[in-house]
Amino acid sequence: MKQAFFVFFGGGIGATSRYWLQGAVYRIVGTQFPYGTLLVNVLGCLAIGILMTVFEERFLISPSLRLFLTIGILGGFTTYSSFSYETIVMLQEGNYFAGSANMVYTTLSCLGATWVGTILGKLF
Repeated sequence: MKQAFFVFFGGGIGATSRYWLQGAVYRIVGTQFPYGTLLVNVLGCLAIGILMTVFEERFLISPSLRLFLTIGILGGFTTYSSFSYETIVMLQEGNYFAGSANMVYTTLSCLGATWVGTILGKLF
């Protein structure tokens, strides 16, 4: 039960952070393309690459803290369900270029960010 609390609490922090960051991005660049979702997914992938590398190769942390940070905060922060829905909507609206671009940009950016995160994690 204690572990579920850590995931629940971390998820709230992550989801609130996503809400604030996405809102800021959309206020700056508009909503014509889901840049806010793309940014949180890339940042979340970068963060999990760093954290998991640090946790596995440098520092042993408690399982509860690991759950809180990765499944909780990062699980609430990253938005693949939003990514999927926004992509489907673009495709359904006939905006095939934007929908395809979102799939390519998100996938490559997130994989790249996770890879960079694993490299950065080795520096700690």
